[in-house]
Amino acid sequence: MDFPRMMLIRQSFTAPLVEDIPAAVSRELAGLNLAAKVRPGETVAVTAGSRGIHNIALIIKSLIEELKALGAEPFVVPAMGSHGGGTAEGQRAIVEGYGVTEDYIGAPIRATMEVVEVGRTQDGIPVYFDKYAHQADHVAVVNRVKPHTSFNGEIESGLHKMMLIGLGKHKGARLYHRAIVNHSFGHIIETVGRTVIDKCGILLGLAIVENQNDRTALIKAVAPEEFAAKEKELFKKAKEWMPRLPFDRVDLLIVDQIGKNFSGTGLDTNVVGRKFNNHKAAEDEYPKVTRIFTRDLSEETHGNATGFGIGEFTHRRAVDKVDWDVTYTNCLTGNHPSAASIPIHFDTDRKVIEAALGTIGLVEPDQARVVRVRNTLDLVEVLVSESYLDKVRSRKDLSEAGPLREMEFDPQGDLLPF
Repeated sequence: MDFPRMMLIRQSFTAPLVEDIPAAVSRELAGLNLAAKVRPGETVAVTAGSRGIHNIALIIKSLIEELKALGAEPFVVPAMGSHGGGTAEGQRAIVEGYGVTEDYIGAPIRATMEVVEVGRTQDGIPVYFDKYAHQADHVAVVNRVKPHTSFNGEIESGLHKMMLIGLGKHKGARLYHRAIVNHSFGHIIETVGRTVIDKCGILLGLAIVENQNDRTALIKAVAPEEFAAKEKELFKKAKEWMPRLPFDRVDLLIVDQIGKNFSGTGLDTNVVGRKFNNHKAAEDEYPKVTRIFTRDLSEETHGNATGFGIGEFTHRRAVDKVDWDVTYTNCLTGNHPSAASIPIHFDTDRKVIEAALGTIGLVEPDQARVVRVRNTLDLVEVLVSESYLDKVRSRKDLSEAGPLREMEFDPQGDLLPF
């Protein structure tokens, strides 16, 4: 089979960048007048999640230093629902893998999967909360605000999600995802979030918004009574600044790595156009990608292959790396069992690409619209096929970063790195 020639292009994005993280955190916290709320010797639980948030270790370290300056005794709680295999040890290992270690942040890490039922919503839904966080005098909620990979609303992934899914641990995360089958996502976010704020000593939220280059664009400290209003504002910025594929129509998307460090669904469904269906974009959803080939799992995902089933093809090496207990726990907790489905797979990239290009319709393989990305978070440099050449040259936000060349494979039939 003749494959299309590929070229490296660069996307030009415009978004802010926070240059001095400690200064930004200090400036934001100053506006909350925490000295009037925190007494010396009081404990503050600080959340750390499972996503690959840029600067997350430095952001948490900076927050902890500010809390210590008030005389507080902060500690970190891994807050990530069922991730890490649904074990305290697994969740601690994830945050430490992001650099959030006791030596670096200067504070203890207290990991548990035990929860306390703190109340019930108006619908009678139990509200669960991390045991160590519940024992603290205060809780500081830290998370990135971004579009959710499965649900729509004015509030999607951010401070509220951390309070519900993160601090609810495995028990809470599974319950809330089940409840969303019967109630709207927005209703669960609102009612459970209100109960947590009323009963769990929430001191502040530290919201992070990233730009298209996967860098910190904005840090905002939020008082608990303003969580809903501020998160709606920040969500609009997050949607505006999120990374995107350069084109709205793709015959074959090749994703070098998927993993929980990139997205909750391994590959960001907002980027690949599969937020509502595993294998096809909704009518008004873009981009429209006919086939997805996920080549490998990231090391940071620790065998969690959530998102496998969103694409049609993968490589045998990725299948061999899967920790099925971890993957099944995550997908069942998130009430998305099909995300753990095993795609069609072969033992070389060449075989996968041949099979995939044979299923894209009445398009000759060498004329196919092919896009290759490292992952769905890093989209500045992208490989695209020759059929996009005229579009690349007609757009000011795209530039050629390399010549057209044949797809390059190693002797085993696997693609060479970018």
